[in-house]
Amino acid sequence: MTESAGASEPSPATEPSAEPVQTRLVLARHGETPWSKSGRHTGRTDIPLTDIGREQAEGLGAALAGRSFRRVLSSPLVRASETARLAGFADELVTDPDLREWDYGIYEGRRRVEIARDDPGWTIWTRPITDGESLAELGERADRVIARMLPLGGDILIFSHGHFLRVLGARWIETPPVTASRLELWTATLSELGWEAERRVIEVWNASGRHPA
Repeated sequence: MTESAGASEPSPATEPSAEPVQTRLVLARHGETPWSKSGRHTGRTDIPLTDIGREQAEGLGAALAGRSFRRVLSSPLVRASETARLAGFADELVTDPDLREWDYGIYEGRRRVEIARDDPGWTIWTRPITDGESLAELGERADRVIARMLPLGGDILIFSHGHFLRVLGARWIETPPVTASRLELWTATLSELGWEAERRVIEVWNASGRHPA
């Protein structure tokens, strides 16, 4: 039987729409500084890297070689931004003040064991921070970073500081900021925050580094 002239061709199947790309955060803690080496709380004091710290930063670059990132962000403090540049990301680097380290107030420049001699049982996680930033406020900063990054999609590289990145990890998995007290993080390490199905998870933590001597 001859097909009538008015018959239309079958329409092709509609292509399924692509799933949105989830945002993943790749966290790089800066290299060694004189204060990180000696265990002094280094918040807003702008301490440069040591020679070892600069070598560590170049090592981070080697570990990240061949990867592409939707965005590369750094704390404006020199120990983080220098790490980013030495790792090979100078051309695409954007600084973000929310990525600065915890403001330690009266504890700036002091070592934990020294503080605990004056205040037995003291930890940064359990005592008020006089003239500085509370743990809750630090968590709010981490939340702001996450909220800005989530809509972007793809891998985002962040160069920042030990305590801030620990709290960022805790807030990524939607736990209280004090959870960060259980997430040890050495200098010049890489961590990755991603997804398992629809749940935000820590995929890699404290990698590519050596335990401090």
